[in-house]
Parts: sequence; structure tokens; C-alpha cells
Amino acid sequence: MEGKGEISSDSSAVMLELLHMEMVSLFSSLDHKECQSKLEQLGRRVGATMAEQMTRDIPRFKNELDVLVFVCKQFWQQAWHKPVDNLKTNHQDVYVLLDNSFKLLSKMSTSEQYKSQAALYLSFPCGLIKGALTTLGITCHVTADVTEMPSCTFQVKVTTQ
Repeated sequence: MEGKGEISSDSSAVMLELLHMEMVSLFSSLDHKECQSKLEQLGRRVGATMAEQMTRDIPRFKNELDVLVFVCKQFWQQAWHKPVDNLKTNHQDVYVLLDNSFKLLSKMSTSEQYKSQAALYLSFPCGLIKGALTTLGITCHVTADVTEMPSCTFQVKVTTQ
């Protein structure tokens, strides 16, 4: 039970979804690429801050896979109130995170016309992942794909410097 002045995790999830919808709406007057870029930039800043706060009191990760497992379990849980459903890797710097019922897509219609809009709604989460991974020492490129709503995959391509 929440104490006086505390917000339940259900309430915070709803607030995040509503805030996200407003961000997409605000930037949607821009051209598609610029809108995606702005949303991803915001996501990167939020993801970096979340990762810093969540990892400040834990030991450093041993390897890249440990970082990705942390993102799929604890980080995803903190952001979306559930862990990633599946993490796959080809062991050649590509990781695929699968969420079968992604929160930000779960309220959208499943018709084909909304699939094109899904890219805008996934820009912020792509930035969130990239910001967290960059903060944890992994330089990467993150993309998202929707094959069937509300399921989506996030592909993380680790880049070497």
C-alpha cells in the first residue's frame, strides 16, 4: 500500500504512457525524421539518467552480455513494469530484445494503418535503450520493428570504436 503522497507503480505507468503520447503529439508537427530524432534524443537522456541511478550502488558488469541482461531484466522492469520477454544474440555484436506486449503499443489499434505510426512511438524507447547502454559502456545503434501489434523487437547493434 502506498504511503501518503506516494504514487503507485500502476499510476506511474499510466502517467508515463500519457506523457509519451503527449510527446509524440507535440513533435508530430515536425517532419517524420525530425520527430523521430527529437523523441530519440529525449529517450537517450532519460535512459542515461535511469541507468546511472540504477547502477550506482552495484559492482561493474563483467561483460557485454551481463549489461544486456541487466537492461532486459531490471532496467526494462523499472521502465515498463515487466521484463523483456526474450533476449537473443548472434554472438557477433547483435542482440534482439522481444516484447510480446509492449506497453506503448498495447493501446493502439492493430490495423495496418497504425503500424506506420508505431515507428514514432518506438523512437523514445529506442533512445531509452541506447542511453542506458551508452552510460553502461556499450556504444550501439538501436532500431525497433513491429511485425504484429503490440509485439515489437528492438535490435541492438554494438559498434566498435
